[in-house]
Amino acid sequence: MILLLGFSDFQSLQVLPFVLVFTFYVMALVGNTVIIIVTNTDSALHTPMYFFLRNLSFLEICYISVMQPKMLVNLLSQTQTISFAGCGIQMFFFGLFGITECCLLSVMAYDRYVAICHPLKYTLCMNQMVCTCMAAASWTIGILVAFGHTVAIFTMPFCGANRISHFFCDVFPVMRLATTDTYKNEVAVTTTTVLFILLPFLLILLSYGLIISTILKMTSAEGRCKAFSTCSSHLIVVSLFYGTGTFIYMQPSFMQSQGSGRFFSLVYTVLTPTFNPIIYSLRNKKIKRLILLTPTVL
Repeated sequence: MILLLGFSDFQSLQVLPFVLVFTFYVMALVGNTVIIIVTNTDSALHTPMYFFLRNLSFLEICYISVMQPKMLVNLLSQTQTISFAGCGIQMFFFGLFGITECCLLSVMAYDRYVAICHPLKYTLCMNQMVCTCMAAASWTIGILVAFGHTVAIFTMPFCGANRISHFFCDVFPVMRLATTDTYKNEVAVTTTTVLFILLPFLLILLSYGLIISTILKMTSAEGRCKAFSTCSSHLIVVSLFYGTGTFIYMQPSFMQSQGSGRFFSLVYTVLTPTFNPIIYSLRNKKIKRLILLTPTVL
């Protein structure tokens, strides 16, 4: 068994963090489910942008369900533990959904690039087959990277200390439990993590650089506003996701503060999946209109 010490500082106030985490968990489940149902109900929203948005919402539901149920149980338990096998499973799915989201966000940026910069070719370039292949490629990359990370870590020898100062089985806290030199493993995991976080981010920057260039060339102010409004929700989500993720994973493990790491991990794993459907709902008139017109969904 592995002892998780992430919430040991709140043992005297366990009910408060439980209520907060549970509230955000329910909000994330409801919000993302509503996005999936609403965008799937209206045939007018059966477009590439909303196809990827449904994928993102489904991904967020899976993502939060990997950690938060166990987190909630541990908050009300005297012994905050997880089995060794359960730790490996949790790490695999956490990596899978995290890397997949990085790739999916870059695909969504590319979709907006084609829609704004090459509108006449949009239906040809972003047909159903292409969109399905892009989504499948994102999931495949996530599976391969997560599997590699999990195998690299859980094939190391573990004995003795079984305590990690975190509230879930993240890569580097678990790696520190190994009773062998982990330098090569840390370099390998950090390299692949940075690669599959940084590369999609660079593709997003490139897409939005071209998008902004195209928008600035538009003569109509109304056209510029309309074009930018289709990207604003995605930009906010990308900023929130990469802002917290970069702080946690794109610095050497020896520079990571346990306190700040846990805080940003909490934002990364609890608040971000909750805010994403809210951001898309508030910034998208079509989704707001459909939610108001379909009270049975809520």
